[in-house]
Amino acid sequence: MTEQTKPIDLYYWPTPNGWKITIMLEELGVPYTIHNINIGTGDQFEPDFLAISPNNKMPAIVDPEGPGGEPISVFESGAILLYLARKFGRFLPDDERGRVEVEQWLMWQMGGFGPMLGQNHHFGTYAPEKIEYAINRYRNETHRLYGVLNKALEGRDFVAGDYSIADMAIVGWVVPHERQGIDLEEFPNIKRWFAALNARATVKTGLAIGKEDRAKFDLSKDKDAQSVLFNQRAR
Repeated sequence: MTEQTKPIDLYYWPTPNGWKITIMLEELGVPYTIHNINIGTGDQFEPDFLAISPNNKMPAIVDPEGPGGEPISVFESGAILLYLARKFGRFLPDDERGRVEVEQWLMWQMGGFGPMLGQNHHFGTYAPEKIEYAINRYRNETHRLYGVLNKALEGRDFVAGDYSIADMAIVGWVVPHERQGIDLEEFPNIKRWFAALNARATVKTGLAIGKEDRAKFDLSKDKDAQSVLFNQRAR
């Protein structure tokens, strides 16, 4: 495995997207330094952060030992997972069929089991006006996506066969399943998989990083934080 001598800089806030990278770095056992990007106070709009994450979203990393020994910055959680998996040769299969299996489930999470669950959270918890159509639309889509994942885990310990970056990408979004209106008893394969992942010390550690900082904010009541996070337009 590639040796990492200098810490990777992780720009992070404890959310499902941020957890993907803390879990991966804990699994790899490489040194890293956390830089908190408090998305409720607008740290994501600071020029220094925008220089490495132009979409003003965390997480992002700067690897001081990038290709050719030169630093490289990477934004977007899926791209970070793929970069780290390739660099260290872990959690992404060597064979093309195996890689495709992992990558398609990673893209499934990035394109659906993330954005749709995020809309579920928004309209069900944060939107000042409770729009029944929007709430039902995203609750139903969340339920459908859980069904897809449950079927994928039939007869499998992990979503793409062996434990991979696909599992790391998905697990954090299952953490707030109750708030999404999901009862895991309805999805026994997910319940089993979720318990197995939460039993891993590396996953526990990755999910716990920044827990105290997250607890200081109740986004459902913090109107200032909502104004920072929601209804942004081009700058």
